Amino acid sequence: MEKQFIPGLELSGYLFNEAIQPLLANHFPQLVYSAARLDRGSEVMGFDTPMSMDHGWGPKLTLFLNEEDYLTHHASLVEFFANHLPFTVHGFPTHFEGNLVDGGQMKLKEDYPLTHSISITTPERFFKATFHVDVSRAITAKEWLIIPHQRLRTVRAGQIYHDGLDRLAEIRSRFHWYPRDLWRYLLAGQWQRISQDAPFLGRTGIVGDDLGSQLLAGRLVTNLMNLAFLMAQEYAPYWKWFGTAFQELPIAEDLTPFFEAALKSTDWQSSERHLTQAYLRVIEAHNALHLTEPIPVRVEPFYQRPFLVPPAGEIISALRAAITDPEIQALPAGLGNINQLSDNTDLLDNLDHGEKLQILY
Repeated sequence: MEKQFIPGLELSGYLFNEAIQPLLANHFPQLVYSAARLDRGSEVMGFDTPMSMDHGWGPKLTLFLNEEDYLTHHASLVEFFANHLPFTVHGFPTHFEGNLVDGGQMKLKEDYPLTHSISITTPERFFKATFHVDVSRAITAKEWLIIPHQRLRTVRAGQIYHDGLDRLAEIRSRFHWYPRDLWRYLLAGQWQRISQDAPFLGRTGIVGDDLGSQLLAGRLVTNLMNLAFLMAQEYAPYWKWFGTAFQELPIAEDLTPFFEAALKSTDWQSSERHLTQAYLRVIEAHNALHLTEPIPVRVEPFYQRPFLVPPAGEIISALRAAITDPEIQALPAGLGNINQLSDNTDLLDNLDHGEKLQILY
C-alpha cells in the first residue's frame, strides 16, 4: 500500500470516477443515481492529515438511489461492489477490516469478496438517519434545534460527485444555514451564555480564586468563539477541530490575540482587559450583520462593581424584538439549540437522545 497522503474527499472522487462510475455504466446502465461523501469523518470536513489514515479513512462513498431502485438493487449492489471493485484506488485498498463501527482499517486483499465502504441509500433515508428529519416536508424550528452543528457542518462541507437524481444538491442546500429568525434566536442564546459568565471573571478573582477566574476566562473564550461561528454563518465542528475551524473565520485574526492573551493571563484584571477588547470587536461584527438596530460599541460596569461586561442584555433584547416568526417567538428565551444546551459527546453523537430534548421547547 502506498503511503502518499491524498485528502479523503479527493480519494473518494477517484473512487467514484475511476471505479464506481465505470462499473455502473457497464453493468447497470439504466440506473439513475447520485454519489457523494456527506457522512462522518475528518476528511469530509477537509481536516484529515496523514495521521487520519490509520482508521476510519480510505476510499469511501455513498450511493443514492430512488426508493424503488433502492428496494430492488440495494442488496445486489452491495454484493456486486464486493466482487467487482478494484483492489486499490490510487494505491489505497478498497477492502476494510477491524472495527467497522469505527470506520474500519484499510487492508490490502487480492481476492474477492471485499468488505468495502460503499453505502447504498436514498436521499430521504440518508437525511432521516443523519438529521432525524423528513425532507419531504418543511423542517420545523424544534427539529432544527436538535441537529448538532457537527452533523450540519459535515453535510455542508462534503462533496457531491454526481447528482443524477437531481435531488441531493437541492436537499442539502436547505440545511446550508438557519432561517433568519432562528439565527437571531441562536445568537440571543449565545449572548445569554456570555452575559451569565462575564461578571464572574472578576468576582472570583477579587476573592483570590485565581483558578476559578481562569476557568471562567476559558468559558468566556469558548462562548465567544461559538458566537463567532454563529455570526459567520458557519457550523462549528466537534472539539477535535473546533480551534482549527475557528482560525478559518474572518474574525479569527482579530480575536485570536485577545483570546490567547486572556488565557495566558495570571490575574483577572489582565484577562478582563483582553476580553474587553474581544467584546468590542464582537459587537462591531454584530452590527455588521444588520440583524438589529446598531448597538453602541462599549463595555460597562456590572452594577456598582469594578467589573466590565458587554451590553449583552441590550443585544439580546434587540435580537428577540427583531424576530417576527411566531414559531420562533414562542421558543423559550435563552435556551438555544442542542449545542448551547450541552457539550456532552454522547448526546451530540446520538440523535435518539437529542430528540428527547424537544420536550424542553
